[in-house]
Amino acid sequence: MRRAVCPGSYDPVTNGHLDIIERASKLFDEVVVAVLINKNKKSLFSVEERLEMLREVTAAWPNVRIDSWHGLLVDYCKEHGIGAIVKGLRAVSDFDYELQMAQMNQQLSGVETMFMSTNPLYSFLASSLVKEVATYGGDVSNLLPPKIEQRLRERLAERN
Repeated sequence: MRRAVCPGSYDPVTNGHLDIIERASKLFDEVVVAVLINKNKKSLFSVEERLEMLREVTAAWPNVRIDSWHGLLVDYCKEHGIGAIVKGLRAVSDFDYELQMAQMNQQLSGVETMFMSTNPLYSFLASSLVKEVATYGGDVSNLLPPKIEQRLRERLAERN
């Protein structure tokens, strides 16, 4: 079975994330969308909320599974028999960082990294930017699935 992982914080999941996940689901028998647990990072949504939102918006793809991890991604891959990491690249600056990480991961474990170029519609898109724009009342409706946008607006309203 060809298995891959799409790692990230997904705080919140964007249309750009979903584009990469959907495309990966067509290339692999199983795609695990793994939410990073980083206790040092201040997230808008809890890990449990992010897992729930991801399950909801990926339900149409039967070979996509949602999970979380803490620690080295390559250890997660070895533990779960995953041979590939799929990463979306928005710009050359992403490549510089991701290439070093991919080479380190391959050296540590033999796990390969596959880079997918982001759909140009989402080349500027980052969860942090979406949160910032939404915080100031900007329209992010074309950047997020409708249910995720609603949850983002509700969470931001709770904080005000």
